Amino acid sequence: MRPAPGLRALATVALASALLAGCVPSTESVGPGGGRPGEQTAQAAQTAQAARGARSAKSPTPTAQPYRRWGLTTPLPAPPSPPARRQVSPGGDRPSGGDLPPVVDRILTRDQVVFLTYDDGAEKDPRFVDMVRELRLPVSMFLTDSVVGPGYGHFARLRSVGASMQNHTLDHAALRGLPYAGQRAEICGQQNKLRARFGIRPQLFRPPYGTYDTTTLRAAADCGVTAVVLWRVAMEGDGELTYAKGPARLRPGDIVSVPSGEPTGLSLRERTTRLLREIQGRGLTVGRLEDYV
Repeated sequence: MRPAPGLRALATVALASALLAGCVPSTESVGPGGGRPGEQTAQAAQTAQAARGARSAKSPTPTAQPYRRWGLTTPLPAPPSPPARRQVSPGGDRPSGGDLPPVVDRILTRDQVVFLTYDDGAEKDPRFVDMVRELRLPVSMFLTDSVVGPGYGHFARLRSVGASMQNHTLDHAALRGLPYAGQRAEICGQQNKLRARFGIRPQLFRPPYGTYDTTTLRAAADCGVTAVVLWRVAMEGDGELTYAKGPARLRPGDIVSVPSGEPTGLSLRERTTRLLREIQGRGLTVGRLEDYV
C-alpha cells in the first residue's frame, strides 16, 4: 500500500532538513591540521620547544677561552703595527758585498716582540695547527724537503692559518766549505720545491746548524734569498732556553729557534706553551718576522 501524498511530502521535507543540517559547518573553526585553535596553539608551542631542544643538542658546549685551552693564564697581547722600515740588528753580519744578503740573529727594534721560528718540519701534529690558528701565532717554518717528506699537506694547513714557509735546504747538509754548485743546489732546490708546493718563492733562508760562509751567501742571493736568518735563542727538547750570546733572558727583537722532531722530551705544542709563558713573563709578545726582515 502506498503512503498518502501528504505523508510523502512530509517525509521529503524531513529528509531535506536533515541533509541541510549535515552540510552546514559548525560555528567552531577548524584549523588546517584538523585541530581546534587552542589545540593548534599548544601543538605549535610543543613543536617550537622540541626544535629549540634539538638545536641545543647539536650546538657545542661553550669552551674555555683559546689561551686557556693552550695552557696560558692570560691572552697574548696583539703585536704592534709592522715597522715602516725593516732593520736588522747591528750584531748581525753585514757582508762586504752589497749584493749579498745580511745575516740576522736578532732584530733591532723597540717593539716588545720576539719571533718564533721552527726548523726542519719533522713534527706534524694537527693540534699544533689548531694552536697557531686559535692563538693567531705569526710563526715562521724553515722547512727541509728530506725531513718534511710526504707531509707538505700539514704545512699547507699551517700556511692557511697564518704561518709562513721559508727555506732550510733540500737535505739539511752542513753548507760551510761546500763548493758553490753544491750549496746552490741545496738552496735553489728547496726554493723550487716550496714554489711548486705553495706557489711562493721564500725570501728567508736558514742554513742547517747555523753554519755558512761567503759562498753560502752568494748562492743564497742567486736563489732569490734576501736575508739569512740565524737565532740568538734556542729551545731544547726539554723546553729549556739557551742563549748564543748576550744576557740569558729574552729581549725585544730576539729570534727564537725551535727544532722539531725531538726523539724525547716535550711535544712541539708543549714546548711552544712553555715558550709563550716565558715570553709573557718578560712582558713581550710574538711578532711576525717577515714584517721586520
